Amino acid sequence: MSDQNVQTLEQKLDALQLENEQLRNQLMQSQKMSSVGALAASITHEFNNILTTTINYAKMGLRHNDEATREKAFNKILNAGQRAAKITTGMLSYARNHNEQKEATDLVQLVEEVLVLVEKDLQIHRVNLETRFEGRPFASLNANQVQQVLLNLIVNARQAMDGGGRMVIGVLANQDSNTAEISVRDSGSGIPADQLQKIFQPFFTTKKADARGQGGTGLGLSMCREVIEAHQGRIRVESQVGEGTTFTLRFPLAVVQGDAASNLRMHLAS
Repeated sequence: MSDQNVQTLEQKLDALQLENEQLRNQLMQSQKMSSVGALAASITHEFNNILTTTINYAKMGLRHNDEATREKAFNKILNAGQRAAKITTGMLSYARNHNEQKEATDLVQLVEEVLVLVEKDLQIHRVNLETRFEGRPFASLNANQVQQVLLNLIVNARQAMDGGGRMVIGVLANQDSNTAEISVRDSGSGIPADQLQKIFQPFFTTKKADARGQGGTGLGLSMCREVIEAHQGRIRVESQVGEGTTFTLRFPLAVVQGDAASNLRMHLAS
């Protein structure tokens, strides 16, 4: 094979690799929008509640002249507005494209930011949420990518509990293995043993798309594993039919220093 042919093949290979990366990014964004779509109805319901609260307390403030009643109304309106701002900020941050940069990230704060987006959805579907945070471990992450994985796991867990149930989300540091863990446990239907080894394979799925077309592509868990492994992490699953499923994300612990340490102190003080 001539040098010119080798060069041509190398150029074609580079072009294919670039196209593959572009398609992968598009697919990641599509999965992200799919997760947002699964929560859209619940978030709309939440904003309707916020607007109702704001309107009712604004009317109360207009009807009463005494200072105590008006102060109560203003405080309720302020709280409702802050709640709306928190949800909006979370949605915009999640939906926006981010770069590939990784930085030391507080895993408890990362989980709490995702829970802002899913709280109302879990309530509507009668899922009792419990959080178990042991310490505040840090890991070197692209926070947006890991939030996408976590949101995917939470939506999957909620869908596995069709009539409601219990979800436990935990964060802990495992000093023996020098790792940090995020776990999502549900009390749903569980995954049969013969399917458990296949769930991370592309296009394998245990569920059908719902009425809105959400779910059923089999790409979610495959991409979750790809993201976690790109962080030098691991994702594992344990499941019992009729009892539920636990997904655990494990990352190397990061040393907290500089701006990350300052941000943690500010967050704990707030």
